[in-house]
Amino acid sequence: MVNGIIGRKVGMTQVFAEDGKSIPVTVIEAGPCPIVQVKTQERDGYQAVQLGFGARKEHKFNSPERGHFAKVDIPPTRVLREFRVKSLDEVSVGDTVDVGLFSEGELVDVTGTSKGHGFTGVVKRYGFKGGRKSHGGEQDLRRTGSIGASATPSRVFKGKRMPGRYGAKRHTVQNLQIIQADAERNLLVVKGAIPGPPNGLLLIKKAIKVSKGDNTDS
Repeated sequence: MVNGIIGRKVGMTQVFAEDGKSIPVTVIEAGPCPIVQVKTQERDGYQAVQLGFGARKEHKFNSPERGHFAKVDIPPTRVLREFRVKSLDEVSVGDTVDVGLFSEGELVDVTGTSKGHGFTGVVKRYGFKGGRKSHGGEQDLRRTGSIGASATPSRVFKGKRMPGRYGAKRHTVQNLQIIQADAERNLLVVKGAIPGPPNGLLLIKKAIKVSKGDNTDS
């Protein structure tokens, strides 16, 4: 059974609970996603389904890509992603996965790519305080400061927080509650914030249920 779907972030808004409290939510356009390929343990060494998402003009695909979709008689999609599955029962090429996979109140894990900020300094990247603003420190407002460790060990330690590329990394937010699942409009309303800008690609999976006796460290 497929336990996930591909979507895109529409944006954030708020809904109101019955007691009048405001709940911050993120709206996700999820699916519909056709099953383009099924990978089996015998042939591929693992079990997974390949889902497609998003429309794109056919002439923008190269010949091998068009052949991949033509072989299963499915219109080409902009995105292809794989989801590992424990069982391939009731799964076949050409089936469609939609929002009906989820229900209100269910917990999901959402994976996205955070916003990219380019090359930034330590004040923006790590929240450093910076140098003083007076007594000759005007040139050191947003500088890192000392990075060495004196004569011993005469080197900069690995992992030292310094200027560099900030953002544009894959992140997963776990156990987000589904507030609303609208199968007619292919929309999921999820409580809380998720990584990425509007229109960013997302992978939504059912949260893994861990019993009290399970070891979560492994």
